[in-house]
Amino acid sequence: MTRAALAISGPTAWKSPSKWLLLLCAAGALAGCKPVGPDYRRPAYTPTPLYKETGASTVIVPPPAPAGGAWQPASPSDGMLRGKWWEVFGDPQLNQLEERIAAKNLAVRQALDLYQAAQQQVRIAQSSYTPLISAGPSFTHNKLSSRRPFYNGTGGSSQFNDLQLLAQASWEPDFWGQIRRTVEAARANAQATAAQQANIELSFEAQMASSYLEMRGLDHQKQLLQADVEELDAQLKLAQQRLQGGVDTEADVELAKTQLESTRAQMIDVGIVRAQLEHIVGTIADYKLPNFSLAPAPLDLALPNIPLGVPSQLLERRPDIAIAERQAAAANAQIGIAISAYYPTLTLGGSGGFESTHGGTWIQGPSTLWSLGASAVELLVDGGRRHAYTAQARDQFEAAANNYKGVVFLAFNEVEDDLSDLRILEQETAAQQAAVDSAQRALDLTNQEYAGGVVNYLQVLIAENALIQNQRTLATLTTARFTGSVQLIAALGGGWDTTQLPH
Repeated sequence: MTRAALAISGPTAWKSPSKWLLLLCAAGALAGCKPVGPDYRRPAYTPTPLYKETGASTVIVPPPAPAGGAWQPASPSDGMLRGKWWEVFGDPQLNQLEERIAAKNLAVRQALDLYQAAQQQVRIAQSSYTPLISAGPSFTHNKLSSRRPFYNGTGGSSQFNDLQLLAQASWEPDFWGQIRRTVEAARANAQATAAQQANIELSFEAQMASSYLEMRGLDHQKQLLQADVEELDAQLKLAQQRLQGGVDTEADVELAKTQLESTRAQMIDVGIVRAQLEHIVGTIADYKLPNFSLAPAPLDLALPNIPLGVPSQLLERRPDIAIAERQAAAANAQIGIAISAYYPTLTLGGSGGFESTHGGTWIQGPSTLWSLGASAVELLVDGGRRHAYTAQARDQFEAAANNYKGVVFLAFNEVEDDLSDLRILEQETAAQQAAVDSAQRALDLTNQEYAGGVVNYLQVLIAENALIQNQRTLATLTTARFTGSVQLIAALGGGWDTTQLPH
């Protein structure tokens, strides 16, 4: 490996400062030239004009495209949720819990620290635009050998002081754009880290909302079971009275006890899962669990309306898509950095100051010294290393571009899945509500017939059990519609969009 170099230095080469000024101006002009390597273009991905699924009645679909052209929103936020998306559920307790995530959650704070570190990397890259300047004094006491070559014994004292006060400067003008491409890559990486922070925060926000709503759904189930327990307790007392009157058998009483205790056991089982969800909520909000609890609150909220927007908006609203896109931009900048290695490295340098053997004459005109120089170094033979680095950078960009397209593809699939889930859950809930209504009517009729002695208690037990199971199924479906709404909001990017990325 060899390098060819051209160096010009010292007052013998450039005695006129005006020539150096001319050289600096020329270097500055060249440094402003277009950097080598391809300019970045976002990997092509053309979304469909509309989603295949329209979702449930709570999903607000944008108006049809006008004649003669596709409908295009003015900005990624038009017609979409913004900011604190969880407020659409209208639950003050949920709002309070969500507010703690950005400030208290350790994983979110760690992501913020990583983003701030990435910002510093941008500043580190930008520092290469400016010259490196250093200055400082030095003092040495020297003794020359009396037996050095050509010494004739008349050279005066062989000991002397050397006092120097020097300033040095060096600068590599960015002729080929290596520094600019490095800054470009660092900035894109910082933006990807900012999007990563938003993605982590959105993930915890969605997990918080889902866990909280599931917990309230279990509170609703427990309320239903409590009402069933009270009803079954009344039926047990009735069966015991009928046994004393010789109408019912002891088996009927035992069946009533069995159903009552089984329903109580279901209430306990609901409490186990609720406690686990409460722990999840407290952990995400960074509460100390021994001191954290949420009072039971049945899920009696109204399902929120969710503006769907058009597919093209998804490219601007999902932080995971922004991560992949910014990583592709950083990979593209690496191509220019690799190509710049084919060009010479040019360096301008200079030094100046004072030098004397005595402190009294140190800072004086005759003690001044200076040196100016320039060098150009070109790598001539590297065994194909630069070619391999450039090919590697191009391949890494293609991989990043394909990763971006893959993330976008999966994002659209996720939205379609969530839309179909909400549509099917809405239909299933309507059917299940009809089943609950029928089960309630059947139980009412059976209770009347039982009181009149027409049927035995087994028929009441069957009707009661059918009602309990259908009520719990309906409560589960209702909770699923709420958590499905959370998943759709998260799939649409929450309240985030790319305008929040740092510039």
